[in-house]
Amino acid sequence: MNCMEEQIRISAFRWLEQQTAIYGDVLPYQLLQQGFDYQGERVTIIGPQGIWKPKQLRLIPISITTAPNGPYDDYSDERGLIIYRYRGTDPYHRDNVGLREAMRQTVPLIYFHGISNGKYFASWPIFVVNDNPAELSFTIAFDDHRSADLYSRQFTNSNSPNVFNEYIVQEEADYRRHYTTSIIRSRLHQSAFRVRVLEAYSEQCAFCRLRHPELLDAAHIIPDTDPRGIPSVTNGLSLCKIHHAAFDRNIIGVTPEYQIKVKEEVLKEIDGPMLKHGIQQLHAQKIVLPHNKSLWPDQEKLEERYVHFVKAQ
Repeated sequence: MNCMEEQIRISAFRWLEQQTAIYGDVLPYQLLQQGFDYQGERVTIIGPQGIWKPKQLRLIPISITTAPNGPYDDYSDERGLIIYRYRGTDPYHRDNVGLREAMRQTVPLIYFHGISNGKYFASWPIFVVNDNPAELSFTIAFDDHRSADLYSRQFTNSNSPNVFNEYIVQEEADYRRHYTTSIIRSRLHQSAFRVRVLEAYSEQCAFCRLRHPELLDAAHIIPDTDPRGIPSVTNGLSLCKIHHAAFDRNIIGVTPEYQIKVKEEVLKEIDGPMLKHGIQQLHAQKIVLPHNKSLWPDQEKLEERYVHFVKAQ
């Protein structure tokens, strides 16, 4: 792979760092589809094919994608590593050959996981660590951002020692990648939970109707620290950050009948307008519910959580 291709790949990593600093881990497809400028040319980093190579690269792709409701059944193995399906059934299809070459040259790629239509979780660097021709699949591992930084340093500073290859082939690399993969998968699940909950509530706070997604969280009814606190929409509420904190700390509760209750001693306090209008006036109001009734909060979960609220009074 020539120097220009390396620089394009590095530029893609840096561009993604900038975008995730703005949007978070989940990026809009339209933004990804537009890509970025490199020396006056537009470089795309995602496309209609799951294995994507922009025109500026000769063989090795820049990214792989698992689309929501896509045609390929990508999944995780018992170690949490991604089993990514070949394109089609021909092991020598150009896209499959490109991923095989990425494995041979230990070239870092980008992974996009479709959470919902138009929203993709972005992670990099990833590496192809195994080719499974009998199963028409590759094994993909996540690595930490230090490997991407070392890769960048290797190709942007001729005086920098070549430590990238040492870092990715050292004995503990497998352990580091397994650990990183578990962390990234946890972030992926939490990001997917947030996106689906906010979409169910039309991207507004279920208490105060605030409609700024950047100020909204997906709050668990049964906490995710509990084995039963599954990341399903019916175990979630779309809440602004203030009301999420108040809900988590039992200042605000929700009855199984979807009515908001405010802690009694807080109702008696006299403070500024935020307390009065932002919390106290919510008392006895009904929460905003999703349009789809199948996504309404689970009433048994709410009842269990409301018992904790009452005990905390």
